[in-house]
Amino acid sequence: MALLEIRGLYKLFYSDGKEMEALRNINLSIEENEFVCFIGPSGCGKTTLLRIIAGLEEPSSGTVTLAGDPIRGPGPERGMVFQEYSLFPWRTVLDNVAFGLELRGVPAAERQARGRQYLKMVGLERFEARYPHELSGGMKQRVAIARALVNDPRALLMDEPFGALDAQTRNIMQSELLRIWEEKRKTVVFVTHSVDEAIYLADRIVIMSARPGRIKDIIEISLPRPRNRTSSAVNQIRDRILCDLRSEIVTI
Repeated sequence: MALLEIRGLYKLFYSDGKEMEALRNINLSIEENEFVCFIGPSGCGKTTLLRIIAGLEEPSSGTVTLAGDPIRGPGPERGMVFQEYSLFPWRTVLDNVAFGLELRGVPAAERQARGRQYLKMVGLERFEARYPHELSGGMKQRVAIARALVNDPRALLMDEPFGALDAQTRNIMQSELLRIWEEKRKTVVFVTHSVDEAIYLADRIVIMSARPGRIKDIIEISLPRPRNRTSSAVNQIRDRILCDLRSEIVTI
């Protein structure tokens, strides 16, 4: 059985008495330990779908299950990393990472030990006493990833987490994320606007249509990691995705 199952999912929004269909008939299975990227034109509902999986939004109809259990709200079995760093500026790096454990009533000594373990994993063990304003953008996202992982979720949900970073830092963070994923073997659901990022990271790329968002194509990538971003195989996949996306942009 797949870890995440999405069946017959629709999402409608209402504004000024008008109905707007954001997602239409989404059906997808995501396996345990799989790395799946969603890509599509702006406004196609990628983030809305991710928020439904996170339990932050409710579908208008259809179901989303995790290991067979319906998702009815946020839970520690799903860790969320946003594009904005979403760190508490008044808390130290260690206290930010351990925040979820604190909410769950984990004793201070245990949550600090676990927080330090994950800070070491993302290479920030020397910064545990710093505050977010003392960190670079890439370091802040490492803290956000550590905070999402410290609860040992079954799925890591990531909404354009590297979108605000410069190109060099973004490439470094992509490699770091793959290192962490290979170490922890979590299921990752990753939303991006970057074709290159999706090809570099994913086992499968889900291409979504213009609004209302539907699954237009699914591309499986069997290339070994680390991937050569300029290889002929990568270029062929890139051309296929760009062709899919170009036809959607034309129809907007």
